[in-house]
Amino acid sequence: MGIVNNLILALAYLSVVRAAPFSTKRAETFNFNDQTVRGVNLGGWFVLEPWITPSLFERWADGGGVVDEYTLTAALGKQTAQNVLTQHWASFITEPDFQEIASYGLNHVRIPIGYWALEPNPADPYVQGQLPFLDNAIRWARNAGLRVMLDLHGAPGSQNGFDNSGKAGSINWQSGNNVPNTLTAIQNLANRYRGDNDVVTSIELLNEPANWGNNMGLVKKFYYDGWGNVRTTSQTTAVVIHDAFLDPQTYWNGFMDVASGVYEVILDTHIYQIFSREEVAMKPCAHVQAACGAAPRLGGTDKWTIVGEWTGAQTDCARWLNGLGKGARYDGTLPSASSGYYGSCQKKFTGTVNDMLQVDKINLEYFVEAQLDAYEARTGWIFWTWKTETAPEWHFQNLTRAGLIPQPLTSRKHPGQCQTSQCLIPGN
Repeated sequence: MGIVNNLILALAYLSVVRAAPFSTKRAETFNFNDQTVRGVNLGGWFVLEPWITPSLFERWADGGGVVDEYTLTAALGKQTAQNVLTQHWASFITEPDFQEIASYGLNHVRIPIGYWALEPNPADPYVQGQLPFLDNAIRWARNAGLRVMLDLHGAPGSQNGFDNSGKAGSINWQSGNNVPNTLTAIQNLANRYRGDNDVVTSIELLNEPANWGNNMGLVKKFYYDGWGNVRTTSQTTAVVIHDAFLDPQTYWNGFMDVASGVYEVILDTHIYQIFSREEVAMKPCAHVQAACGAAPRLGGTDKWTIVGEWTGAQTDCARWLNGLGKGARYDGTLPSASSGYYGSCQKKFTGTVNDMLQVDKINLEYFVEAQLDAYEARTGWIFWTWKTETAPEWHFQNLTRAGLIPQPLTSRKHPGQCQTSQCLIPGN
C-alpha cells in the first residue's frame, strides 16, 4: 500500500476515533498514554547472535567463516540446522521464563523475529519452524499477564550489516525486492496475530535500519507503508518505528505524529554507551551522567518514545559482542581500536553475575538505577536482554536475582542520581 493510500486510511481512521494526547484510549491492550512500559527483550531466541548463545557457534571460534545465523545455517545444512535450531527454540525460552519476567514487575516482552520466519526466500540457507514457538510465547504471555511487542529484527539484504540482522556484512536491504518482501513479512506477522490484540500491543516494523547505509526517504516511506499494513488488521495495535540512530527530537519530531494524521505510533531509540572508544573510556559517573542526560531528549518527543534496548554494561567486554572472533575496545583487543586500553575485561568477558568483581557490581547497580530513572521520562524502556549464556552484564534475569536490578523496579538504593551533578558512586 502506497504512502498516499496510507494517509487516506489514516484520515478515515481519524474520523471514527476520539483524539487523545498521542493516541486513542487503548483499554483492550495497553494504555501508552498513562502506563509505563517496563520490559525485557528475548534476544537470541529466534534471531541468533553469537555473543548471546556462543555454544551454538563454538566450533567456529577459531575461524571458518561462521559469524551469524545465515552462515551458521549454511554451514550446518538444512537438516542439521533444523534439528539444532528446533532444539534451541524449544529450550532457550520456556513458559517459566514468562512467569519469572512477570514476577519482577515487568509488563512487556519484546520478541525479535527474522523475515525468514515470515516470508522465507528459498535461496536462503535459513530454516523455518519458529512461528509455532512464537505462538506459544503469545499464549505464555497471556497466562502471565504480560504484553508483547513483536519486532522484525532482520530484513532481507540486511538493514544494517550487523550480525543481529541475521547476516553480517554489507547493507543491501533497499536493493531488488527486499523492501516489498519486508512489507509482506510485516503483513504476514500482523495477519497471524490479528486476534491477539489483548496481548500484542505493538509491532516494530524494522529493528535498527542504518541511516548511513540506507536512503532515509525510502525508510520513511517504508514506515508509512508498514503502518498501513498493520492497520489492515488492527486500528489499535501500535506501530513501532526505530530512529535509525538519528536524534529522536531533531530528526523525528513532526514525522508520523498526531498532527500529521497518524496515530498509534511509537518511536524506538536504543541507548548504549559502549560502541566507541570515547564511550568505553568513560568513568562510571560519566556513564550515569550520560544516562541522565537522555531524559530531556526523550521527554521532548512528539510521539510515544521507548528506549527499546539498553544494558547494564559499561564496557564492550562480553565475548564476541563486537562480532564472532573479535575482541573489545575496552581492553584493546579489538583490532580497529587496539591502540587504546581502558581496563581489564576480567569477569566481564565471560562468567556469571555472582562471579563479577564487587566494584563492577556496584558500578552496574548505580548505572542501572540511573537509566531506570531517565528512561521513564517518556513512555518507558525494554532491557536487552533477558538471558545470555556467558555475558553477565547483559543478563537481566540473573542481575535481578542477584539484587543488582531493583525490586520493585520503582525502588532505589541510590535515589536522586539524575537530580545532582555530584558523583554518588563510591570511589569515583
